[in-house]
Amino acid sequence: MDRSAVPLWSLPLAVAALLFVAAHLAWALSVQAGYIPYCLPYWDGCTSISRAARQGAGNHLFRLLILPCALLQGLHWWLTRRWLRLAPRDDGGGRSLLPLGVIAASALAVYATFLGTDGDVYRVLRRYGVVIYFGSSYLAQLVFLRQLRRRSLAPNGLSVILLAICVLMLALGLANTVAKAVLGSTDLQDRLENALEWQLGLLQAAWFVAQAWLWKRNGYALALRMNS
Repeated sequence: MDRSAVPLWSLPLAVAALLFVAAHLAWALSVQAGYIPYCLPYWDGCTSISRAARQGAGNHLFRLLILPCALLQGLHWWLTRRWLRLAPRDDGGGRSLLPLGVIAASALAVYATFLGTDGDVYRVLRRYGVVIYFGSSYLAQLVFLRQLRRRSLAPNGLSVILLAICVLMLALGLANTVAKAVLGSTDLQDRLENALEWQLGLLQAAWFVAQAWLWKRNGYALALRMNS
């Protein structure tokens, strides 16, 4: 029997690429088709990710990329939990990581499936799908980061990067809450919320890039056995 190993750092990197490419290609196609105005959504907030991917070819491409991305994210969190269990000094912590990851992946799949559909029920599914996705993903990331720091599984610099991403995500969430309380339902508040959504999506992709870097440094791989 011969052994070969498949490096797993490419999985979180693929997740990051799909998240980034899906949102920006959908935005570009919707701008080209005239569904949304041209602007820099990270700063101007003229459109949300959902609106950019709601119509036309952008909607089809977004679903085509995000649905497999949701599946890959579920697999990613399963492998992340397995990596922690295989690591030295495993104390059984991080049990909530996999359930949170599965919930996040399922919510992303629901959101992508019903994006662009009409009806009150579908609108609720889309709205709560994206909220649950970001919320569950963030909690899973916090659990993962806590385990990394407790077991010293990451270099200090990379651990700081992951922590900084989590802090920035929290700051964006708090900024959105404060803006809603101060500005109410105004055009300025809508634009700010849209811009924060794009920034949060970019940080989400950055997290997966950082985890890919961690696994590449660690050499995490899937061992395969083949008949000689």
